Amino acid sequence: MRENARVTSDSRGDYQELVDEISELLGAPATLENRDFELIAFGAYDGEGDLDPSALDPVRTRSILTRRSTAAIRTWFEGFGITRATGPVRIPPTPEAGVYRGRICLPVRHRGVVLGYVWLLDDDDPGPAVPQLDAAMEVASRIGALLADEAQAGADLTRELREVLTAERGWQRDMAVAALRTALGPRGDGPHAVVCVAPWPSADPDDAPSARTVPHATALCTVPWGAAGQQSLAVLVRLRTTDVRTPAASAAARVLGSARGASATARVPGNAPGSGASAAAQVPADGRGPEASAESRRVTDGRAAGASAAAQSPAGGREAGAGGTSQPSADGRAMGAGAASRPSADGRSPGASGTPRPPAAGRTPPPGATPVAGIGAPRTGLTDLGVAWQEATAACRAGLAEPRFGTVVEWAAIGPYRLLAALPPEAAHDPVVAPLLSPAHHELARTAEVYLDRAGQAGRTAAELGIHRQTLYYRLSRVEQLTGLDLDDGEDRLLLHMTLKSHRL
Repeated sequence: MRENARVTSDSRGDYQELVDEISELLGAPATLENRDFELIAFGAYDGEGDLDPSALDPVRTRSILTRRSTAAIRTWFEGFGITRATGPVRIPPTPEAGVYRGRICLPVRHRGVVLGYVWLLDDDDPGPAVPQLDAAMEVASRIGALLADEAQAGADLTRELREVLTAERGWQRDMAVAALRTALGPRGDGPHAVVCVAPWPSADPDDAPSARTVPHATALCTVPWGAAGQQSLAVLVRLRTTDVRTPAASAAARVLGSARGASATARVPGNAPGSGASAAAQVPADGRGPEASAESRRVTDGRAAGASAAAQSPAGGREAGAGGTSQPSADGRAMGAGAASRPSADGRSPGASGTPRPPAAGRTPPPGATPVAGIGAPRTGLTDLGVAWQEATAACRAGLAEPRFGTVVEWAAIGPYRLLAALPPEAAHDPVVAPLLSPAHHELARTAEVYLDRAGQAGRTAAELGIHRQTLYYRLSRVEQLTGLDLDDGEDRLLLHMTLKSHRL
């Protein structure tokens, strides 16, 4: 705790002062990025020539406006050996790469570990003198110490964060929040978001990534998940404002990549192929720069995730329809000519597969389940950190239950699951609906859920399920027989719909 308490200054302000000092020493505007090429601070442009549109550097402009660089740009610059350098590195202008103006890169190191880079435009010949560069490297070493202190503070906050998230409401949680606030200092008063990733593939806390490897992470820790000894990973993410949630999504994507890598050696989302350490020293073989090759390096995880979600949609797995003579359903609601032949006892059409789909996942994800990240609503300060964690876990549970939400799910986007996730576990076991939830009646339960999701519109439901209306009406009558509910009654529909959705959680 004492180690954490000493990091109480506004780090961002300190970085800006140090960057301005380097700009003054070398007579050129400087920018500071962390080792992931995410912008931390930048100096002002003083000369009108620097603002001439014809001389603007697309790579530098993009870095300042978006506060980060692409993986292709990172790989291109790392090809000049900046990850191994201990002194200034000169990079020549390469217009075809979008680098109109030369660069001087000052590696920011602490105890031999590269933590970031200071960049300066290098248009003059011969450029800054050796004494000037030596003085700038001394300032860079002070930046490295500050970055190391900040990273160490985040690493040391594992225990404090876990105590906040696992404490009972009341004075226990208040005490835990106070301890975390003391450790963070003024940083604890800023805007934050909480991310929950579950199921986390390892029960060993040492397998969790370091906070310094997750963009925008202030602290992280593992937290028990479910009743089967599984774990989740909690990440406290710093934001610039509560209106901009991009840092939380970036942190979620990075941690999801770590989770997949631990279980299936998958790449981290957002890192282009070849952007790791093994490829860092290679400049593109075709000589093209980062802008030219960015498209070929773009990862398409989002599309794959969308396709996967569609394939697992509750409405997927349509049954084959059948033609034949109309037969009345059990409750007399049969349609006329052109309806299906007589349904089987469980309501499946004769042309349908005889093997029902497995039931939806319960509260504890099955072993090997694909991890999902939930993000709670952003907040300023730490007072409501426990509530934010509940929101993040609810969003995560909704994502595990409904693949249509994707793998990164925000609390604001889960609709009725915001309410359902707050209900006690036994709410999913209403005695009236319980018979419908047995594996033998899974197809009937799915039919009822789709019917209620479609606001009771028979045509849309039958089309979604790929069955004839007669088959749909037969199944709905079986649902009423099993539960004793009247699907023409609003309250009965509400009870059935809530129970079916809660059962997914």
